[in-house]
Amino acid sequence: MKKHNLISMQKLGAACLFILILGASSCKDSFLDVDPQGQQVAGEFWKSEADATKAVNAIYANLRTWENVAFPALVIESTPADEADKGSTPTDATFFNLFDQFTVGSTEGSLQSFWTGQYRNINFCNQVLDNIPGIQMDETLKNRYLAEAKFVRAYSYFRLVRAYGGVPLRLHVPKDNSEFNLPRSTREEVYAQIEKDLTEAAAVLPTTYPATDKGRATKGAALGMLAKVSMYQQKWSNVLNYTNQVMGMGYALFPDFEKLFRTENENSVESLFEIQAEFVPGNNDANNSQYSQVQGVPGVPAGGWGFNTPSTSLINAFETGDPRRDATILFPGETTPQGDKIPTTVPNIGYNQKSYVPFSRFVSGNQGAEQNIRVLRFADILLMNAEAANELGNPGQALTSLNRVRARARGNAAGVLPDVTTTDKTALRNAIWHERHVELALESDRYFDVIRQGRGAEVFGTKGWKANKNEVWPVPQQEIDLSGSLLTQNPGY
Repeated sequence: MKKHNLISMQKLGAACLFILILGASSCKDSFLDVDPQGQQVAGEFWKSEADATKAVNAIYANLRTWENVAFPALVIESTPADEADKGSTPTDATFFNLFDQFTVGSTEGSLQSFWTGQYRNINFCNQVLDNIPGIQMDETLKNRYLAEAKFVRAYSYFRLVRAYGGVPLRLHVPKDNSEFNLPRSTREEVYAQIEKDLTEAAAVLPTTYPATDKGRATKGAALGMLAKVSMYQQKWSNVLNYTNQVMGMGYALFPDFEKLFRTENENSVESLFEIQAEFVPGNNDANNSQYSQVQGVPGVPAGGWGFNTPSTSLINAFETGDPRRDATILFPGETTPQGDKIPTTVPNIGYNQKSYVPFSRFVSGNQGAEQNIRVLRFADILLMNAEAANELGNPGQALTSLNRVRARARGNAAGVLPDVTTTDKTALRNAIWHERHVELALESDRYFDVIRQGRGAEVFGTKGWKANKNEVWPVPQQEIDLSGSLLTQNPGY
């Protein structure tokens, strides 16, 4: 079995009018092969443990939708960084340039799509948190389901607060029209709620699951996300505490960096959390992740769209001989370790190898639909631990964690990526930032990493990035209009 029993669910309305009946508990791939049209009226729902299971599974299934993993997510979280270019051809999807050149206005559709996608995740979670407490069911399972919903809600609010700054904090399903229109909470208030949700989730979630549930949020995922949230607030003692806890929980670096991202190694010993994806013949509701498709190599049988491509800057960022360069970037003319020849006629200088699915696994309609999206890896935990230790004056621990990542990267390649030895705080900080750049390349971290490091103008200034404006994206104008201008716009837009 490749996946767990997190099922495919269609979109739930904001008022929870319908929920689809797509649940099953088998550990076979066939658990996803269901009638996508079956529906159950909400008034007949939220009655049983089986209903609770279906609703929580719907949370996970929604994470792989277009708004969460495809164009809206890429233009908000990845392409504007110095490590990525728009990709494809100059005339294709030119709205990418508005983000890449920081000329985007508040009416651009992807701004709205990303916002809507995150609040749809939050709505799924709020329905679970509001309704499952009233169901008579196993109390341990009930508490775990509530903790899973809190984790995903926190993850979605983290994506929102990085992108837009303070946003409305919706923590319950609206009971009537008077509860729909909420003002923006402050950035600090949003982060406080994220921390609350993750802390409560970490206290309940298990450290591991059986194979049938592998891929669900764990205690390690919640603690790791707490570390990341703390890092963005420069709460270095918290970062060190949370990462130290995760480092004692049995996670490890997968030995082969390139193979780490292949479908057969999903949910590996290095994975703290992945967005789960699957291909089920004949079920387009299950096959809806286009993460791999939109970044895939064009011009091959069942090829991809070729967006969010590695930049020359990223290619040059790798140290000489770093094996991660060729494991991160698919170059024209190369043959992959899986035997696929990349054409020399492709329009871009390279493609994201981390989203690559071997051509033999391509399926009609949606190339690479089974590719999981790595959200949080143990390598990130080690690098956060290194950064926190350095900021707190412990270069020894910082070097130990940093060099673990470099040692895995070099593998058996002799004479490359020597251990970092400097104990100078500034030099070590720069070394850790560099390691984050190349280790986490094209994983939607670089853009916000540079901003939280205070280097936006330095790194992105040539692309048009301006301080005191481009730290966040504009709030979608449609949301401001729907609120009757209760929502306010970010400065400069």
